[in-house]
Amino acid sequence: MTPIAGRTILTVAQMRGAEQALIDAGTSVEALMDIAGRGAGEWVWRLSGGRAVTVLCGPGNNGGDGWVIAELIRERGGDVAVISPHESGTDAARNARSLYRGAIIDAAAPRHGEVFVDCLFGSGLTRALPGDWADLISRLARHHHAAVAIDLPSGIESDSGAMLNEGLPRYDLTVALGAWKFAHWSLPGMAAMGERRLVEIGCAEVPGAARMQARPRLIAPEAGAHKYTRGLLGIVSGEMPGAALLAAKAAMHGGAGYVKLLGEGAGEALPPELVADRQPRGKALADRRISAVLVGPGLGRDDSARARLREVLTSRTPAVIDADALTLLAPGDAPLTHAVLTPHEGELAALESSFGLPGTGLRRERALAVARSTGAVVLLKGADSLIAAADGTLVCAPAAASWLSVAGSGDVLAGILVSRLAVHGKPLRAAEEALWLHGEAARIAGPAFTAGQLGDAVQGAVAAALR
Repeated sequence: MTPIAGRTILTVAQMRGAEQALIDAGTSVEALMDIAGRGAGEWVWRLSGGRAVTVLCGPGNNGGDGWVIAELIRERGGDVAVISPHESGTDAARNARSLYRGAIIDAAAPRHGEVFVDCLFGSGLTRALPGDWADLISRLARHHHAAVAIDLPSGIESDSGAMLNEGLPRYDLTVALGAWKFAHWSLPGMAAMGERRLVEIGCAEVPGAARMQARPRLIAPEAGAHKYTRGLLGIVSGEMPGAALLAAKAAMHGGAGYVKLLGEGAGEALPPELVADRQPRGKALADRRISAVLVGPGLGRDDSARARLREVLTSRTPAVIDADALTLLAPGDAPLTHAVLTPHEGELAALESSFGLPGTGLRRERALAVARSTGAVVLLKGADSLIAAADGTLVCAPAAASWLSVAGSGDVLAGILVSRLAVHGKPLRAAEEALWLHGEAARIAGPAFTAGQLGDAVQGAVAAALR
């Protein structure tokens, strides 16, 4: 079997299937629990530094992992106690409990310490915790310096990231077991998880599984490169040219060799390295050297804007369709197999309305529905950004800096994206590269940046991604 890489994201059903495949191949449930528990225990041991640890064990196999964690800490001479408000309900959990040689204390007993470990429920939880158990978790979290969740914090639904209980504590560390789950990278749940680490248990690859975004491996231009071989791109200007200029700044730092601002709205006060092409857009777009085009930032939504969008779509040039242009798309414009759409939540709803989609379900399901209806790659923006493709490919991004919530940030992302698309012409790859570079640029820019400063930081992000 090909082992899962640390980027795979599984649903609860997929995780159960992956575990069952290991069991069918001869690995016992007890052995898998030992691998997972001892791997998680290593993280708890590091965090505790040998000081007092309290492990809350539930009745299922997540509780069994907790018994393994507690025994590892006891073996190493750590101060550990287990609270188990319910008898173990699986053979593997009962076996793990029988192997534990340390202290077991009553749930009502006062217990203070360095680390609280939540092993009450894992990824299978689909309903709210009973009030007394939720109160117990909150009390233990308050009385310890740090809190660790094993697989998932109890009270968070695995496949959606939904908070099943109000008032759940925030954790300092969440240790995923076997593979990432969608909740680890989806709001609102991910906001309560703190740092996230993964303990692998040897599961095989799962066909069709989603994956985590990874740092791209960009390549510097070849020795004989020139501005056209590196990629010529056009940015369609509209009624608010400032947005197009922000996108152009980012695009010039994103790797393409030549950036043109297309249209009569280009204005006069342009940086010297940005070319304004004021000939009719249809003629400008007929230049076969243009390898990608961006339309949408500052475009407007009137008849003139619709005409600009149609000119881009008619050219069949690889395109990034952003902002206002997203609200102007219609079913007759599909298939858009050469395009990347970059909606935020409101623009996603507009696309769903235009293409007759119900607009129900999880964010990833809605993005996939738009991708299948349009044929385009969809980069759905937000604090938990993701990328969906028409073939079902789904890529989730780690949360980037919250400082990205600034006017013009989306224009910068669009500029990076069209630059990467101009370099190699592959929509899905360009979307993944752009999303990572956008987040890295925010990290480089530091706190409280402007969109212009974010655009300047793109150069450093590209440097960080070079092979």
